[in-house]
Amino acid sequence: MNELMLLSIEKSVAGRGSNVIPAPETAAYALPDAFRRKDAPVLPQLAETDVDRHYTALAQRTYGVNCGFYPLGSCTMKYNPAVNEAAAKLPGFTGAHPLAPAHAVQGCHAVMDELAAALCEIAGMDAFTLQPAAGAQGEFFGMLCVKKYHEARGESHRVKMLVPDSAHGTNPASAAIAGFTVVSVPSRADGLVDTQALQALLDDTVAGMMMTNPNTLGLFEKDILAISRMVHKAGGLMYYDGANLNAILGQARPGDMGFDVTHFNLHKTFSTPHGGGGPGSGPVGVKQSLVPYLPTVASLGQPEGLQLKAFSGNFAVLVRALAYLKTLGKESLGDVAAHAVLNANYLMKRLTDAGFTPAIAAPCMHEFVLTLASLKESHGVSALDVAKTLIDYGIHPPTMYFPLIVHEALMFEPTETETRETLDHVADVMIRVLAQAKQNPDAMHTAPHHAVIGRPDDVKAARTPVLHW
Repeated sequence: MNELMLLSIEKSVAGRGSNVIPAPETAAYALPDAFRRKDAPVLPQLAETDVDRHYTALAQRTYGVNCGFYPLGSCTMKYNPAVNEAAAKLPGFTGAHPLAPAHAVQGCHAVMDELAAALCEIAGMDAFTLQPAAGAQGEFFGMLCVKKYHEARGESHRVKMLVPDSAHGTNPASAAIAGFTVVSVPSRADGLVDTQALQALLDDTVAGMMMTNPNTLGLFEKDILAISRMVHKAGGLMYYDGANLNAILGQARPGDMGFDVTHFNLHKTFSTPHGGGGPGSGPVGVKQSLVPYLPTVASLGQPEGLQLKAFSGNFAVLVRALAYLKTLGKESLGDVAAHAVLNANYLMKRLTDAGFTPAIAAPCMHEFVLTLASLKESHGVSALDVAKTLIDYGIHPPTMYFPLIVHEALMFEPTETETRETLDHVADVMIRVLAQAKQNPDAMHTAPHHAVIGRPDDVKAARTPVLHW
């Protein structure tokens, strides 16, 4: 398994190819000289079997939720039923032209209208735009909504956005790009927002506060109603980062917690397979006071006003999300959160009993964070060493070194779709890894030893990447 695969161009043999595609009966269109290559492209010359085996080999080396446990925290890498893929591939959806008039794509509009209404009910919001292409774009647009709201009220002096120190990295980035000055709000020893420190930061220059609830430590912010009242009293708005919605889906609503604007990650919580660079979707929901700042689309291909993305966003992702919601139904939606929370607490309890140290010794929501600081101090084994060693056991590593406020952090999010047997297997492997760390720590510094690729030089890869053949 350690041998490197050759690139398709390296397998090329001059004159080899396949003739299964018949020659066209019509003459080829003659491109203008300005658009024609001076030299023919260098393409691999391969037999059909060579091509098939090449891509099959690549697929066999690819790890996903269909292969095994994938516990990336705050990313909700869970099983997504293939029936939702089938729905997204229906000819009426895939064949809809983005420039088609509204009367010709009523089915597409029905999908979007029903999904938006469902998201409003789930979020406790008054309106949703489905255009944002991902959570980060949704965040950015949400920040622009907050900015326009204050400008319309003649309060352009509100230039500060409060962000907890445990926030996702996109939160301060989105606020800064939107033109706000980011102010960090510290956490208490229990991992929750320090409300006293928050009170000291509130003044008439604050535009709002961005939060995830539960937060990135997997803890529910029990003071959320008080926090919302404090920010609103100061004249600010509350923004909800929906990355951790999996923990409260069908159980609690951001709008009821006092949030004025939110984004949801359809590619995390609502079925589209997550990872691999896309596609994503980050719909933004708002309370009534922010509805005037939402983008509008009169029909597919006929935009009116602000546009975040061409046409109606990543439409196939919207179809998958609606199929997911209709499959579960309102009565079963809460089971997602209930099982996600149960799985996370079960795995955390097993690992805690085995000798691992949770960052916060309290019940968690959908995810939890371990700190390996003491293991590194006593045996020189870091969180990175443990994560890389898990690869040798066939388990995808959890999120490493996040949130930043936890030293030597490993964050696990089992999700609701994993069985107890899988969780027990993971716990057993972690126990074996802990024993290995104490008995043979040096071997872990060079792990993984049985993967396709060993441990790369991260610094060299980042500074001098090889991007072409």
